[in-house]
Amino acid sequence: MLRFVRNLGCAAVFAVFLISCKTIKEPASVFVLPDYTEDDVIAAEIKRIDDMMPEYPVQALWRAKLLKNEDIIDKTSDNLTSLFKKALDESDYYTAMNYYRSLAAVKKAGIEGFGVNEKQLYDRYIKDIPGFTVDEKLLPKTMADCVDATVTVVVDLGIKIKYGAGYAEKIMGSGFFIDKRGYIITNNHVINDLVDPKREGYARLYIKLENDPDTLIPAKLIGHDPMLDLALLKAEIDPPFILSLGSSSDLSVGDRISVIGTPLGVLNGTITSGIVSAVNRRMLSAGSVLQIDAAVTFGNSGGPCLDRQMRVQAVVFSGVAQASGLNFAVPVEYLLQDLPYLYHGGKRAHAWTGAFGQTMKEGQNSTGLEVMYVMPGGSISRAGVKENAVIKFVNGQRIYSIEDMQNILRSYIPETIVSCSYQIGNETKDALLYLSERPEQPGYEIYNSDLITGSFVPIFGMKLTSTSTTLRRKYSVKNVIRGSVADESGFSENDPIYVADVDFSENNEAIRVQVNTRRKKKGYLDLSMFLTSPLDSPYYF
Repeated sequence: MLRFVRNLGCAAVFAVFLISCKTIKEPASVFVLPDYTEDDVIAAEIKRIDDMMPEYPVQALWRAKLLKNEDIIDKTSDNLTSLFKKALDESDYYTAMNYYRSLAAVKKAGIEGFGVNEKQLYDRYIKDIPGFTVDEKLLPKTMADCVDATVTVVVDLGIKIKYGAGYAEKIMGSGFFIDKRGYIITNNHVINDLVDPKREGYARLYIKLENDPDTLIPAKLIGHDPMLDLALLKAEIDPPFILSLGSSSDLSVGDRISVIGTPLGVLNGTITSGIVSAVNRRMLSAGSVLQIDAAVTFGNSGGPCLDRQMRVQAVVFSGVAQASGLNFAVPVEYLLQDLPYLYHGGKRAHAWTGAFGQTMKEGQNSTGLEVMYVMPGGSISRAGVKENAVIKFVNGQRIYSIEDMQNILRSYIPETIVSCSYQIGNETKDALLYLSERPEQPGYEIYNSDLITGSFVPIFGMKLTSTSTTLRRKYSVKNVIRGSVADESGFSENDPIYVADVDFSENNEAIRVQVNTRRKKKGYLDLSMFLTSPLDSPYYF
């Protein structure tokens, strides 16, 4: 895309830090788990569950399970079972599968009686989804055919007035066919102006074929995912060729790849080649991406990254203009996980539990996901999972790392219940987790839900304790997470901190805090400094 510049880490985030100054304001109260042994608390919770059941039937069931009241559990589970049967009768497999997963997680008796299991539901669900079945007659036999399977994506924004003159404003990107019905994959940022609620005015979507670059063919947006930077389009044409989706797990560092797209928005059908430079770059909040050295420039966004068998292994989403050969692509596994939700339509919402953590290591081995922080009032907090717990299983799948957890979360949508097994000390416990909608900036949500003593754990990587009953801004560092912003800034246990000011970037994507401190590692010299951090990362789950 011609006007897209992708952020690369904190340096890019804060290169242009547009400050929206805010005073230090902590929440008036922080969520505390209700005491479900008190009759008035039980009655109030049952009332809340009844009120939410029509709109949030899954959450109602989950909260009934937390309450452990058999009457309300039966009521909410029977309600969800009825909704599941209705969705199944109407062949709404998207909804039916979500309800089935939640009922299975709470071990609802009798769901086997509907004559369908999760795998059968999934098979029915994906039957019509583009990219999961391929018409082999349309598969390319040569790289020239692969070029014909790609398109130029054009977002026409009408006329832009600048210095008293009118200019045609267009956004250009790339895409590729994955289905004989005319479905096309591209990047979310290519079509972002179509869905930006802040934008006013004209916006139309078109594609251009490689063999007819002068004709604008109308297209429509089906679904889009800002977090994974993917979008599904459809044009009412018969594509000359379609590309099959492979598995980037087959790729290793050094393997040859080719990229097809429309660099500069005008050089349509351009093929460049190179190698996989790295396979684990954490450039997305929901997972890692491929780094490639094939030449990529503005306009390549959304184009396919192909292996030697001409299978799509990734979707190009960014390149660094000032650094030749430093380019990135979304792995095809993420696309395969995303396609059912993109096909369902609209903006893809991602799931989370309201926690922050990192991979637990024993020597060189990954052994689980260590929970380092739980947001007050979040799903994982209400379920009773506490800091220092190590998650071992989710829905029966072994969790060795934060990447494993993110992989599971990408496969689910909000308003789903999952089972969880975790270890706390020498004790193994089970819990039911409700997957709520992940906020765009989890760190900002956490800052507004917790005291600074807690919220600075996921944001800066340090746990604070208050050291004054009269001056709320005075703290002491209790511990520091290795590799965090606090660690890299030289903080140690017991260092005093006075929080002087807190600012947020324009869209709450980043935070900047001014602190006065005396760090042990710097000889206890008095110092005023700024700490900056993005408010999203792959460690929120």
